[in-house]
Amino acid sequence: MKSQKLIDSPSIKQITVLLAEDHANFRKSLKVLVESDGDIEVVGEAKNGHEAVKLAMNLQPEVIVMDIAMPLLNGLQATQQIMSKSPATRVLILSANPDPEYIEQAVLLGASGYLIKQSSTHVLPQAIREVIQGNSFFCAPISKSLRDQCRKLFGKGELLKKKTAHLALADGIPVPR
Repeated sequence: MKSQKLIDSPSIKQITVLLAEDHANFRKSLKVLVESDGDIEVVGEAKNGHEAVKLAMNLQPEVIVMDIAMPLLNGLQATQQIMSKSPATRVLILSANPDPEYIEQAVLLGASGYLIKQSSTHVLPQAIREVIQGNSFFCAPISKSLRDQCRKLFGKGELLKKKTAHLALADGIPVPR
């Protein structure tokens, strides 16, 4: 009944998604999951980083769900290439590795969010909807870690010190050490 209702609805704008994941069975499961509500359409599937870059340029999806550990070109390298050529594209990293260095690299390279495979695939459709609106999306364990890092920086006053030093330098004022 749900799919019939969507078919009868006048022109629902679907979010276009490219899945970049080297494990075919997992990729198929992701496709079923993200397409289940009817507002997201998987327009392409890549099994390695090179395919992800090529398909991203050809298909111009709004969102790319990107694994990191892929053959030929890893997901971080693919994200960097895609963002340099198509900065409006939203990249969501979906990785088995919650390593803070990977998360930091992904964000610096332009990813809009980061999800952990083992615990976050159920929120993937929500994450796609969030990033298409210009928001970031990080799964709960990563959000907690990021919050704790921010608290630590705010608590030490590091951000304020950096901003003060930057403003002082811009005004030509010597910064006390």
